[in-house]
Amino acid sequence: MISEAQFNNELQILIQNAIREDVGPGDYSSLASIPASATGKAKLLVKEDGIIAGVAFAKMIFDYIDSNLQIETFIEDGTSVKKGDVVFHVSGSSQSILKSERVVLNSMQRMSAIATKTKEYVRLVAGLNTKILDTRKTTPGFRACEKWAVKIGGGENHRYALYDMIMLKDNHIDFAGGITLAIAKTKAYLKENNLDLKIIVEARNLAEIKEILESEGIYRILIDNFNYEDTIKAVALIGDKCRTESSGNINENTIRKYAECGVDYISSGALTHSVYNMDLSLKAI
Repeated sequence: MISEAQFNNELQILIQNAIREDVGPGDYSSLASIPASATGKAKLLVKEDGIIAGVAFAKMIFDYIDSNLQIETFIEDGTSVKKGDVVFHVSGSSQSILKSERVVLNSMQRMSAIATKTKEYVRLVAGLNTKILDTRKTTPGFRACEKWAVKIGGGENHRYALYDMIMLKDNHIDFAGGITLAIAKTKAYLKENNLDLKIIVEARNLAEIKEILESEGIYRILIDNFNYEDTIKAVALIGDKCRTESSGNINENTIRKYAECGVDYISSGALTHSVYNMDLSLKAI
């Protein structure tokens, strides 16, 4: 993953772009109907059970809009919530609260849904050594928050983007002329450009795993779209030579059995690409 400083910069860029997109030159509805001097208070109301996520991010949004807004927090990120719970109060300029409202809700609803799904996946592998990973299958422009939500839900982040880890997948391997060539070219490139990046290589079958193991310095092998029996064989072949990761059409019904095969990680795009936003609202009080 990228550094904390880089990650925080991504969050600031995300907020700036979201406000540009939603507010533009001004929130004319509020400007037209509410005096600039008016103050008020609103509550973040939970309307659906789940795991709350995005509280800290909401504070960043409110601060970006108006640093004078005051937040009173009752429920922190990563907490189980039920319908009717109040997560926080925000008070101050009524115009500022309304300007922030939709960006806060859109972000928190999405983040909470991801955290809720991640928490369920983590629960399903409880007691085993397998960790749950996200992927790059994220919403364009919202990746930082979606990966943050995975962490809040108890999962771990895979690489952030194309630049912070090497991942040689099937197309890379085929275009490069095979596994061994792809790995050799990668190592040469990293050395020539003075880059220190971990290397993950995808395997489509047991023969490819054997070939990958002929090269040294591989951080993790991606055991992609294997059945249970072959996953067990793959884990045995790899042993302690490198880390193992299962992926490919793994869901709530199969994740436990794949974890029981002994893999170190299971990655799932569904954590971020197949969730329905959790129902939240910001209500004046």
